[in-house]
Amino acid sequence: MSHHFAGAGDVGVPLKSTVGVGIPVSAEDIILQTFDNDERKLQGSMRPIITELDNNKRGSIRTDVADLVMVKYKCSSNGVPITQTNGSTLPLVPGSSKDAEFGGYNPFDHRTVQYPTTDMETFIHLLKGSLGSGILAMPLAFMNAGLIFGLIATATIGFVCTYCVHILVKSSHKLCRRMQVPALGFADVAEVAFLAGPPAFQKFSGLFRGLVNTFLTIDLLGCCCVYIVFVAKNIKQVMDEYVLDINVRWYMLMMLPLVIAMNLIRNLKYLAPLSMVANFLVGTCMTITFWYVFQDLPPMKSAPFITDWHKWPLFFGTAIFALEGIGVVMPLENNMKTPQHFIGCPSVLNIGMAIVVLLYSTVGMFGFLKYGDKTEGSITLNLPKDELLAQSVKVMIAVAIFLTYSLQFYVPFEIIWKGSKHRFTSHPVLFEYLLRVLLVVGTVLVAIACPNLGPVISLVGALCLSFLGLILPSCIDLVTCWEEPGLGRGYWRLWKNMVIIMFGILGLVTGVYSSMLDIIVTFNQ
Repeated sequence: MSHHFAGAGDVGVPLKSTVGVGIPVSAEDIILQTFDNDERKLQGSMRPIITELDNNKRGSIRTDVADLVMVKYKCSSNGVPITQTNGSTLPLVPGSSKDAEFGGYNPFDHRTVQYPTTDMETFIHLLKGSLGSGILAMPLAFMNAGLIFGLIATATIGFVCTYCVHILVKSSHKLCRRMQVPALGFADVAEVAFLAGPPAFQKFSGLFRGLVNTFLTIDLLGCCCVYIVFVAKNIKQVMDEYVLDINVRWYMLMMLPLVIAMNLIRNLKYLAPLSMVANFLVGTCMTITFWYVFQDLPPMKSAPFITDWHKWPLFFGTAIFALEGIGVVMPLENNMKTPQHFIGCPSVLNIGMAIVVLLYSTVGMFGFLKYGDKTEGSITLNLPKDELLAQSVKVMIAVAIFLTYSLQFYVPFEIIWKGSKHRFTSHPVLFEYLLRVLLVVGTVLVAIACPNLGPVISLVGALCLSFLGLILPSCIDLVTCWEEPGLGRGYWRLWKNMVIIMFGILGLVTGVYSSMLDIIVTFNQ
């Protein structure tokens, strides 16, 4: 008996298949054909994906969500070979349904990670991913909020960000069980949640995958711009004291050849030593910075407890830029030896984020208390200019952030290159190097155009991380739980997520508006 199943590559061409012997059936009449009883016994849980042609959309296939038509995820994650029958390219993969999440399939048992990380290693990576240059900007954030309001708002934003990570990871686990795949990345979770959700949401799957990749790219390239500004300003202060006073933009131009050369390294393996050196320098710098901050602290009443409300959006943008580490969450969880320990109570995430919020609150509060209205975009810029130890901090932190640029640049470049390399098949390596150079030059030009660190940090945080860290996880949670387990008594899950989404939208709009005004003022000056 001959079976022919239409695959994705068959769309848009006149297909014929045979049912029985010599009976032609067109694809528009029937694409799905069933196995006989013997084949069902032989295959067990293996069954073909059910598909049907959508005549209203030329060249598209509408899939039966109950059978979870996510062929590319199943094949790549489970290692299922593509079975070709009469020229068909449709793979046979294990059938699944939403019942799978309540028993049967455990994604953690099917993960094959070559070098899985322990709970402690994941905890260290989480701290490393969250404790970046943003911690040095927290005193500026508190200047736009006030001491007491800054403490309360930082704790609130930290709690909301941590909760959003919880619901994102839980949604990932649900989707992995429903689809019977061991792991999903951030963009995969967004796409699968909508594609496997209610029919009304399925058409948005590609859009949300694209939004995740787009905002991740903007966020990380924005961080690269911030790094250029940060390094140039710290080097300028040292050079102004001991050598020559020149415009900060010239330092950015002088850095350009070095940044280009460093980012021609294509393998992350060769960037690891740079990361180790950067971590050591950051730890040393923070120790010396705390020593200066806690010397001769003024009384608490010398700083305002709360500021004018129109400054709060700048605080929100800076704080969420510093606290939000949503981009590293899914890679960390997917590579854990015991991923079930990542969320829960207690858990790696809860303990790690509690320490992060405590450190950020401490640096922000005491940094602002120490320097008041003179607080700079980075606390290192407030250190004494006439002391060699303080100047060494600026040099070390500048070198550390400079060495971190390549790691930040790696992810957005991979996203852009994967989406464009099919256009450069003749000389791919040459075009890859050319694209690297163009993107690096672009980040330096943006930094030169806007060398004011504070508004840039606030803009990146408000624009990208409000969406990635607050709005998107709530949307994914809603779509994933819409049908099972449902919206809950009184639609509490709907209202809860809507509150978070509105909070994210409010922060995004007000933060972007305030940051753009500050950037325009800076540019005019």
